[in-house]
Amino acid sequence: MRVSRRKPIDHTTPSVEVGMDRRGIGLVEVIVSMVVLAIAVTSLAGLTFSVSQSTIKVTGNAYRNGIVMYEVNRLIALPYDSVAVGTTSAAVSTGAYPHSRTITVTEPVANFKRIKVIVSPTNPIFKPDTMNFTRTRARTSKVLCTVSCA
Repeated sequence: MRVSRRKPIDHTTPSVEVGMDRRGIGLVEVIVSMVVLAIAVTSLAGLTFSVSQSTIKVTGNAYRNGIVMYEVNRLIALPYDSVAVGTTSAAVSTGAYPHSRTITVTEPVANFKRIKVIVSPTNPIFKPDTMNFTRTRARTSKVLCTVSCA
């Protein structure tokens, strides 16, 4: 039988072969990681842009709906005779929602008025809105009279 007399391996110091293969991060690895990071940031930027555009549109729609409902409620609350037949326009250039309003009132038959409210925003991102409704004269001029009152 033969006995091999080898020198024991010292694990405390790295061998020359291992140290020469890998000294740190290479230039190729840095470039690859920067490309991966650029792809991720680009896709997040596109997503952020689309979400911000949607938020702007939703906010504009809320302002527009508020203005339309304000005008409708105001015209419903006015007495019938106080709603003048004709067209009135107003332009608002200040505030969070610059716009123009056009209110058209027609009276095709007696005691019946058609009202059209148009809100057109100045910013082309937002769409204009139109509300049509009718007003009729009350049957009685006495308050709290629901049946024929003499």
